[in-house]
Amino acid sequence: MNIYNELGKIVKSFLKSEFSLSLDKLEFQLTRKEFDGDITLVIFPLVKFLKISLNDIGKKIGIYLEESSDYIIKFNLVKGFLNLTISDHYFINELYRIDEIENYGFKTKKSDSELIIVEFSSPNTNKPLHLGHIRNNLLGHSVSKILEANGKNVIRTQVINDRGIHICKSMIAWKLFSNNETPDSSGIKGDQLVGKYYVKYNEVFNKQVNEFIEKGKSKDESIKSAPIFISAQELLRLWESGDKSTIELWKKMNNWVYNGFEITYNNLGVFFDSLYYESDTYLLGKNIINEGLSKKIFYKKDDGSIWIDLTNEGLDEKLLLRSDGTSVYITQDLGTAIKRKEDNPELKGMVYTVGNEQDYHFKVLFIILKKLGYKWSDYLFHLSYGMVDLPDGKMKSREGNVIDADQLIEEMDLTAKKVSESIGKLEGMSEKEKSNLYRIIGMGALKYHILKVDPKKRILFNPEDSVDFNGNTGPFIQYTYARIKSLLKKIKNYDNQIDVLSKIDIREKNIIKHLLQYPEIVYQAGESYSPALISNYIYDLVKYYNVFYQNLSIIGTQDTSLKRFRITLSRKVSQVIFSGCSLLGIDVPDRM
Repeated sequence: MNIYNELGKIVKSFLKSEFSLSLDKLEFQLTRKEFDGDITLVIFPLVKFLKISLNDIGKKIGIYLEESSDYIIKFNLVKGFLNLTISDHYFINELYRIDEIENYGFKTKKSDSELIIVEFSSPNTNKPLHLGHIRNNLLGHSVSKILEANGKNVIRTQVINDRGIHICKSMIAWKLFSNNETPDSSGIKGDQLVGKYYVKYNEVFNKQVNEFIEKGKSKDESIKSAPIFISAQELLRLWESGDKSTIELWKKMNNWVYNGFEITYNNLGVFFDSLYYESDTYLLGKNIINEGLSKKIFYKKDDGSIWIDLTNEGLDEKLLLRSDGTSVYITQDLGTAIKRKEDNPELKGMVYTVGNEQDYHFKVLFIILKKLGYKWSDYLFHLSYGMVDLPDGKMKSREGNVIDADQLIEEMDLTAKKVSESIGKLEGMSEKEKSNLYRIIGMGALKYHILKVDPKKRILFNPEDSVDFNGNTGPFIQYTYARIKSLLKKIKNYDNQIDVLSKIDIREKNIIKHLLQYPEIVYQAGESYSPALISNYIYDLVKYYNVFYQNLSIIGTQDTSLKRFRITLSRKVSQVIFSGCSLLGIDVPDRM
């Protein structure tokens, strides 16, 4: 039962009969913690319709609700707010009602449900994934799951940036310094090996540039004169001309990277339904540029380059095609967006999970698509998230100053092992079971640490803080889940009989009130693309439950009806913890 709807009908009926006032909508909200009550009706908007004071309006409505509703037992007024106290009977019934709902909080996904594409990850193929990529992947994957929980059909995709000068830098360094080293011969993971040579390139490049600067050349001249830079540019030219040996090396090194990425993705628990490669898509936008020229949306400068003027939109002029006819990133993204729509005609939305450094880029992209007449551009959304910083500054992959994703995952495993062993509750577990538990705890800590922060905010990542297993952390939530599962295992001959209780403890009531908010939280998380709403909700639920657990007897109580009620309450809490964690991509163990 939706109590907001029921109370709304009663209040609307009262206003109609008492004041001849018809209203479409009333505002109900949860009562703030510092006031007595459960639900609050905001009444001050009624003053403009009625010729009586706020106090009189509130009293009349409150008295009527006490007389007309089976669930309102008292009320109090705080200025323009009517705080209503709901009977324990209502909350007891609601617990048993939601206990019968499979996939509580989730909407049923249908074959004709809205189709949404969520793009995330989209790495360059010249280096391994790092902490910034971890935030991107965890955010995109979680948002995909939250959208699915809201009944959407979701396609997870990425554009793999597999061409350009960046990969040529790794390629030339490998050619010059590797002695034909491979992942198999070195025992180094493929993406790590290619990243090693990207760092090597920059070491050599910086040394060569500095040597030219010491000889009196300007910085720009020194950069252009660096032999390794000239060689990388030549490789790019050979690639674009289709040189066979260059293409073969490019494919070989990219495959090393793809194999390495796949291992990292599996460890993170993320996956993709479709892939787009920049080497296939970078020319797609050129036809669109011609279309825009013919419609006079774009214009050509004297040097042959093509632009769009967005000054009327508060932006500036944007280059779309260089004078030599080569494309830029916006060209590629225009083509890729249209290709995705062609591949999925029923598409109702595209979510781009990309850092806020690209905010301007996506404003331009969406405006151009709209100017070109693509109505579906209204469905596009840039899930802009804050960057991840280290205590000593911004990460720089070309200097190797990053927190490597693989190393971080390994560190989380080791930390989880250390903490779990110190707790000392792993008796009877095999080494394989322990290893699996360490991975579940470690990844739970990492994912929760990343996803509990609102996407728009930057994260200052301190490795020591991230592995703190106390307070608002993934392991704290996992431990509560395991505690409940352990409790439920001790129960024998339990049946799900619904008993009539006249009263429950305020700590039980608080849990049920929180459980009843779950469907709305899932909905709001989908609307705002924010896993942080789910994270904070689960954390509050766990806190409510632990207060209940520590102060009230569950299986030890002598009242059979109360015992059954508390077991049902505990089980439902565990189900919602499991459900919410699944939306974050976090596994929860039955034992810790």
